[in-house]
Formats: sequence, structure tokens, C-alpha cells
Amino acid sequence: MLKFIFWSLLAVNAALFAYGRGYLGNFSGNEREPERMLNQLNADKLSIISAEKASRAAEATLAAMAEPKPAAPVQACVEIASFVLADARRFEAQLEPLNLGDRQSRHNMPGTEISSYIVYIPPQGSKEAADKKAAELRGLGVSSYFIMSDNTPLRWAISLGVFKTESAAQNQLAALMKQGVRTARVAPRLSGSKQLGFQFRDVDAELKAKLEKIRAGFPNAEIRNCK
Repeated sequence: MLKFIFWSLLAVNAALFAYGRGYLGNFSGNEREPERMLNQLNADKLSIISAEKASRAAEATLAAMAEPKPAAPVQACVEIASFVLADARRFEAQLEPLNLGDRQSRHNMPGTEISSYIVYIPPQGSKEAADKKAAELRGLGVSSYFIMSDNTPLRWAISLGVFKTESAAQNQLAALMKQGVRTARVAPRLSGSKQLGFQFRDVDAELKAKLEKIRAGFPNAEIRNCK
């Protein structure tokens, strides 16, 4: 009796071993392991790699994922113009939630008619540079000048006089050149316009999208880089 039980258990274990190896197929079909491998899609392209290669591949993938993406570009200055006064006020009210502070400014748009002519030294880039240029002018005996500090394209330029006619401006320029002033020039000044524009500084992609969304409510306004 014991021998029968022993041999029965041995047979059962052998059958389980054969089933686990795939020699007996499975209950869902009569496929053995080698045949299942052959029936898989692209079985010829399957390959086994070492643990070391798998580790290197995983590290490379993680490194690529962790690599910092380049920062979105930031525009130095964006202008939205032109607004009549009523629209400018509505536009300005919609900008308030953005809390832009000094990054936002409003200015009059230039007109198209010449009102006068200015003799000036071009913008120096900063107050310090403008003060240095003014000291040079004083050294040449020039005492009538004005540093332009308002937020216009001529910010930190030095005005040497404004004249009603171009000939008067040219006469002043000639006199300054005799005193040794070499970088002054003459330019027309345009009359003021009734339209207004807004300038925004350090504009990233997120801020530009918000500005564009607000501007869309004003069909006559355009968004562009500052001149």
C-alpha cells in the first residue's frame, strides 16, 4: 500500500513538472512553449539583454527625462497700440489684475505733422552715461542742455535746443560743432497724437498670451515689438 502511494505521488509530481515546463500544453489550447514563441508577433526581433545593459538604458532614459528644457524666450519690450482715450481707459482697467507695476507704461503715439526741430545727442543708455556726457559738454563750454529722462525713444538723450524751423536748428548745430561737439544731430519733432499706446517690458510667453487675450477685445489695437 505504501509503495502504491509513493509511486502515485511521484507520478503526480512528474505530471506537474511536465505541465509547468509546457510539455503538456495548457487548458486553453494545445500549444507548447516553443510553439507559442513562434506564433508571437515579431518573435524574430526579440532579444535578451544583460542586466548591465538594461541598467544603462534605464539610466539614459532617466537622464533624458531629467534634462532641463530650455527656458521660454523673454521679449524685452512689447507695445500694444493705438487706442483712443476711452478705449485706453478700458484697456488699462483690464490690465490691473496682472499687477505689472513698472513693467507697464502708457504714452502718446507720435503724430504725422512736424511741429519743431530738436538738436540733440543720441541716447546714452543710462543716467550715469548721460551725466558723463553732460560733464563733457560742460568741459567744452556748453551750458544750455537738458538730459531727457522721460519714457520715450529719446530716454537718456541730451537736448541741446528745440527750434521752430530746420534752418535755426542747423545753425545751432554748426555753432556746437565749432565748440567741439561732434555727436550732436538734428531731428524733426512730430506733433502729439490723440491716440495712446502701452509698452510692456520683460514679457515672457505666459504674459504675452494674457496681453493678447485682453487685446483681442480691442479690434483696432495692434501688438508688436517696441520701436
